[in-house]
Parts: sequence; structure tokens; C-alpha cells
Amino acid sequence: MITREEIQKIAQGYDKENIHIVILGSHSAKEMGVAAKRAGFKTILISQEGREELYVEHNKHLFDKSIILPKFSQMADKDVQEILRKHNGIVMPHRSFAVYLGYDVIENNFNVPIYGNRWMLRAEERTTEKSQYYMMEQAGMRLPKQVKSPEDIRFPVIVKIQQKDNPLERAFFYATTPKNYWETARKMITDGEISSVDLDKAVIEEFVIGPRFNANFQTYALKDIFGELDLVGFGDRRQVNIGGILNLTAQDQLKLPEMSIRNEEIGHMGVTMRESKQMLTYTQAKLFIKKAKEVFSPGMIGPLGLQGAVQYIPGTKKLEFVIFDLSLRNSGDPHIASTSPEMENLSLKHLKILKTLRKVDGNTPRTIQGPLDLAMMEIEIAVRDGRIKEIIT
Repeated sequence: MITREEIQKIAQGYDKENIHIVILGSHSAKEMGVAAKRAGFKTILISQEGREELYVEHNKHLFDKSIILPKFSQMADKDVQEILRKHNGIVMPHRSFAVYLGYDVIENNFNVPIYGNRWMLRAEERTTEKSQYYMMEQAGMRLPKQVKSPEDIRFPVIVKIQQKDNPLERAFFYATTPKNYWETARKMITDGEISSVDLDKAVIEEFVIGPRFNANFQTYALKDIFGELDLVGFGDRRQVNIGGILNLTAQDQLKLPEMSIRNEEIGHMGVTMRESKQMLTYTQAKLFIKKAKEVFSPGMIGPLGLQGAVQYIPGTKKLEFVIFDLSLRNSGDPHIASTSPEMENLSLKHLKILKTLRKVDGNTPRTIQGPLDLAMMEIEIAVRDGRIKEIIT
């Protein structure tokens, strides 16, 4: 396994006047590119042949250098790593980066500094030993009740399973009894949406009855400057094909031919949460951050997403925020830049710090316009003040 000290040594040898932010061209690459360029950083795009047009043609202004490879996974090839280190590269991780390179490669063979904690990326998988479920349980967070076997289903559940032949997306289906669990599962296998092997690894959990909220935070390594965390805003997901089905009335839904319900994420939309209930999300985030430092040293650095729903605690009139998924890297909710009132709030909170940073294009004072502006702000200060080893692994 790569040690943090090895990566810190590489980063401390960097030319701080020529830092490049390294971005894999998928997931939230545009969002990262916008924030990096606004902060005055140079950028390197890693893309895969056949998938580069969006970035190198339509958004080429965001990337100073592009490396097009036959496969995303070749980002970890020794010659590519050498180029990234030569350009003083710091990688911004997202879901595609973790999936396409793979956790073993990132932890053992990828000798390029990463903003955040590379060893926590694996925890997003529900099947690993120290998974997000393990972390949430150990932290005392409120997560959905788990059902060990389909035969134990006694209340509405959601079944989470890997899509067949698609490592980036999970499939979901719902059940209220063992019978309709097996009916739905067998149909999805027949339709080629899931495999029987992956079904054996599926997670069955309580379906939370309440509106969904993705609560997005920025956590910091430089706590003496920024504090522990900032709330950056809330979002919700738009999904196919369930999104279209729910646009119909119940009467019209019943007229549809039998089909599998798909929850594949296709986009996001902005939402807000009542101020009097926002501490529900802070409480859960702080519990996780405390446990992360104990289990995955040096702990949480960078964006943190809590995907959950707010429901009444059974038998009471009190509300709880139930977490059913974590994003331990940039969650890719670009709408927050324009829909969250926290952007203006954070510009005021960090006004003194922003005044010390590079201006946009040398003229325009910096403000917080998107969540990743906070990450870039921490990177810039760490590089400027000789503290780069504190923000990377």
C-alpha cells in the first residue's frame, strides 16, 4: 500500500507556481474545471477515446492540457503518472475516477497526490469490510434498518444491486413481501438488468417514507483556517425511468404495460431545507467525520455528501434525517452553484480569506459560486503557505 508520507514527499517537491489540477473526464469534470480555472489553476484532462468531445471541443476553455487514452484505467500507467507528477498534478477524485481506476490501483499503485483521502473511496462500496454501512453504524448515525434475507421482509424495502455490465450505476427495486421480491428479481434477471450473482450481494433495507435530500458539505484539512465543515446546499436526484412514470397519474400508471422500474441517475435538481431542521444534517455529518478520523486516518478531507430522507420517527411527531448513501468525494451536484443560498452565505463567511486569494483573471475578486470553489480555496492556501502535505494523500 502507498503510504501518505510517500505522497507528501512527492507533493512537497512540486513547483508551487505551476500546480495543475488533474481531472478525469467524466462525472463532474466540468464542475471541477470551472472551479479550478476560476481559482487560477492550470488543469489537465484525462479522457477516453470516444468520450472526449464534450471536453476537448465544447469545453476546451476549461482544460490547459488533454491526455486522451484508449481506456480511462490507463491513467494509472507509469508513463501517465510521470506526466502528471512532472506537471505538479493534484488529482480531484470523483466516482468515475474511483470506479475506472479501481480501489486496489488507487491505494497501491497510483503515485500521484490526491486531494482528500484516497483510502476512504473504497468505503462507498457496501460489500467491503469497512463499508459506508460499517462507518455509519460505528458512528451512531441513523441509517435504514437492514433486512438480512428476502424471507424476512415484513415492511416496504428497497433492494440495492449493481446493474449488470455497468460498474458506475446501481439498480434498485422495491418489495413489501418475499413473494414480490422474488417476482421482481426474476424478471430483472430475465430482462438482463441484473445478474443472479449480483443479486446474492444485494442490500435489502427499509424504504424511508419521506422527501429525499442530498445534504452536501465541504470538510477541511486546514481546520485552523476554515473550521471543520461548511454546508454548501441540498439537492435531489432525477432518475429514469421512474421519473417519467411518476409524471403520470396513478390511473394512467396502471394502464402501462408491465415493466421494470429503473432508478438510474440522470440529473439533479436543487431543493432547500427549513433552517429549523438543518441541524439534523449537521449532526449526522459530524458523527461521520469524527468516526472517519478514527478509522481512515487522516479522516475526511474535501466534499462530503449525505444522501437521505427526512421522515417522522415512528410513533412520534419528531423528524429524523435517515442516511442511505454517502459520497466520500465530489458528489457531482452542479446545480448547487445556482440553486443554493449557501453560496452567498459562504462568500460572506470567508470574505477575509477570499480577499487574500488570486483574483479571477487577475481582476475580479473571488466569491464562492459553487461547492468546489471551497476545495480550490483550501488547495490554493495550502500550496501558498507550504501546507500542501496536509490536504493530500
